[in-house]
Amino acid sequence: MGWLRELFERPPLLHVAIDEGEGPIVVLLHGIASSSVTFENLVPLLTPTRRVIAIDLLGFGASPAPADSEFTVEDHVAALRRTLRSTVGREPFMLVGHSMGSLIATRYAAQYPNRLERLVLVSPPIYLPPQSIGTPWDRAAVGLYLRAYEYLRDHKEFTMRSAARLAAISPIKNVLEVSERNWRAFSLSLKNAIESQTMVSDLAAVRAPIELVYGTLDPFLATSGIRLAEQLRSVTVHRVDGNDHLVRPRLARVVATAVLARPRRATHDSAMPAGASSAG
Repeated sequence: MGWLRELFERPPLLHVAIDEGEGPIVVLLHGIASSSVTFENLVPLLTPTRRVIAIDLLGFGASPAPADSEFTVEDHVAALRRTLRSTVGREPFMLVGHSMGSLIATRYAAQYPNRLERLVLVSPPIYLPPQSIGTPWDRAAVGLYLRAYEYLRDHKEFTMRSAARLAAISPIKNVLEVSERNWRAFSLSLKNAIESQTMVSDLAAVRAPIELVYGTLDPFLATSGIRLAEQLRSVTVHRVDGNDHLVRPRLARVVATAVLARPRRATHDSAMPAGASSAG
């Protein structure tokens, strides 16, 4: 009950890293251990016809990291909601989330549907509980992800060194940071937002049309979760051959197409299978 929590606790305002362009509003949320630089290839494709607002998530980029926060999805959503109320006001908007940002965007969309025109999920890590996955290979894959994330949380120095090496070779400068400054936000967000996610039930509760974009070489995606999302009638899927987890130029173009496409009506019959998905 977000409204009750906000009655007693005032969530922090998040840093608005980008507010550019004019027109219908598009809000961008990055993933874990990153910042709004995630979208450097996407923003120029949208600002000619859209007002683009990119927000640094709680504990990341230039946003605050409250010492008492557990960095659950609820914590992230509460801070996002307050920030949107101060930047967007009562205007309708579209929400785009990358990686962990897609989990936060989906929970926000499920809880606060008013004025949300469309939800765009980019590289979403949709992990079902391993015991609920019927295919042995998929079940083993999700179990491996969860064990790997636990290892990263338990081995701080290894994780920070590995992140620094990956950041040094990334084509997007400063897209990855795991440091002393954001370690608490990283480790708790990994545990309490990604590993403990309720993405599937949140997706089923979203009333707005959903566009799902992912690269076929993304190492963080679980096949079982993507397959389930594809079955929701409100979801249109765009696959981008040869792209990994980053919002590289090719993936950015597909995301921009999904954002700029003519609005379609959402269906509330989320449990019915989709007719067809689109190729990116």
